[in-house]
Amino acid sequence: MSDPRYKIVFDGALQHGVDITSAKFNLAELFKSDVAAIERLFNGSTVALKRDLSHNDAQTYLQALSKTGIDARIEPETVIELNLSDVQEHSAAVAEPDSPYAPPRARVGENLPEFAALKPFGVDGRIGRLRFLAWSMVLSLVAMPIVGVFALIGLGLVSTDSTAGLIIGGIVAFFLFLAFMIVSILFSVQRLHDIGWSGWLWLLNLVPFVGSFFPLVMMIMPGTTGANRYGAPPPPNSTAVKVLCSLWIVVIGLFFVGAMVGGISAIQQEYESSLESSYESGSVTTDEIDVEVEPAADSAADAAEEAQAPVDSAKE
Repeated sequence: MSDPRYKIVFDGALQHGVDITSAKFNLAELFKSDVAAIERLFNGSTVALKRDLSHNDAQTYLQALSKTGIDARIEPETVIELNLSDVQEHSAAVAEPDSPYAPPRARVGENLPEFAALKPFGVDGRIGRLRFLAWSMVLSLVAMPIVGVFALIGLGLVSTDSTAGLIIGGIVAFFLFLAFMIVSILFSVQRLHDIGWSGWLWLLNLVPFVGSFFPLVMMIMPGTTGANRYGAPPPPNSTAVKVLCSLWIVVIGLFFVGAMVGGISAIQQEYESSLESSYESGSVTTDEIDVEVEPAADSAADAAEEAQAPVDSAKE
């Protein structure tokens, strides 16, 4: 016996406090369809949005649909055995577009993809934590050589005292920085979509104190399971994504090693400078050393003479 199958049905009911216009727009955004196609779902008839689902898949679809504001429900599929003639008659009835007895059909729910297409340079779509870190690493790897080239050019222009060259280089550097900033914002917006948050929350990065830890929140928070109001989940992470993400471990390790080496070098320089300053402030001169040594030598000679005197007396 095969496993029971389920379907998701909708009869136009909405959740409490949800406006019908908002629900229509949410459904259109979820199904990537126009509002005119969604209007057919609100004609008062019971419509099957998705058929032939397992219980887990049905729960996933129902969770995504409930976020749009509609009151859909899960019903078991009714298994009906038909003979060949019944199947042919049913097919003919379905093929007839103007038949008043044809059941309502909504092809909107059937077009929901399993995974969303990746759009690196757009505000639509979702990306997970690893892909967010991998894309950020690619952006950093592209930015570093460009920054290095501009630094060398800037040093050359400064040495030649070219004012016009410095102005042009500054303008080009500003637009490049702006381009990298926009791409970084697009990555962050898609990461927020994967969590289920609005992309406008990226502005929290500009708020004092909050902006210091909000990027860490975006990297840690897991994405929603299944589809949400921003679309289907992103595709699974590829090997390239995992490799690029692991490069952050190397970068962070090099940063800590460099910080430790720099700290140790600074402490050593501070210690040497303190020794030099204390030597300069508290050292004695060469004359003072001679003065102190000579009395010590005289006292040693006197002591030797005193020790020799009793010996001479005994001989006499």
